[in-house]
Amino acid sequence: MVADRRDGLLLALGQTVIAAGFTLLRQRMVNSEEGVVLTMVVRGPENGLLMLEERLGTHHLVNSFEASAIDASVANTVSAPAPAAPKANGGAPSKPAGAADDAATAMDTRRVESLLPQLARDYPNIFIQLLALEHDLPPPQREATLRYIGQRVGAWVYKRDYALGGHLALADSVRHIALPAMRQLVQAELQEDTLRIKNSPFCHRGEHGASCHFLRGMLGGLLGGLHGAEGVRVVESHCRNTGAETCCFEFHA
Repeated sequence: MVADRRDGLLLALGQTVIAAGFTLLRQRMVNSEEGVVLTMVVRGPENGLLMLEERLGTHHLVNSFEASAIDASVANTVSAPAPAAPKANGGAPSKPAGAADDAATAMDTRRVESLLPQLARDYPNIFIQLLALEHDLPPPQREATLRYIGQRVGAWVYKRDYALGGHLALADSVRHIALPAMRQLVQAELQEDTLRIKNSPFCHRGEHGASCHFLRGMLGGLLGGLHGAEGVRVVESHCRNTGAETCCFEFHA
């Protein structure tokens, strides 16, 4: 896609992609003589392609648009950072294995804290920032970092929208708090005591196992206001990333 300006372009078009039921896998934005060129690699249902192309091609920010199918193996390719070069002889001694593991899994607190005000400002249009962060994070940091951000966002949404309500049992708080809050972001429904999400954007992005760490954390943050931070355990029992039809979250007091 070619546009006149860069500001807000990725956010607006990324939300268009997600609203059409597609997942944004990668993106690249460069300046050219024609203007700002944004390239996005997306995955989604084949029967939704025409609708997505129409929405992108007619978007008020887009001057010209071109789409093509790519091989799935190319879409799944995620560039990894190059390995660090070994230190020359006489350099600082390497860290013990335990220290290296701790560093690999430690959250980038400064980046997280700078991101949270942006998420509050743009809410509910927050997936572009979160997916960009997920892409940049080393794999050992993803689950803990995204769950922590989700908990912070969920607690903020609870205080903003639901804190003045009366005390609810767990099943009622899932129905009257977690479900409507999730519906601001994704396609969600409640079947018995299980919350099902059809279009989580965190699936099929090169990670193994259940991958909706932000959504799991946010559900915990939403319900923690009523039941205490440690009072509710949220489990993602099924995930589209592992082949399930929907992502399913269960709640245990």
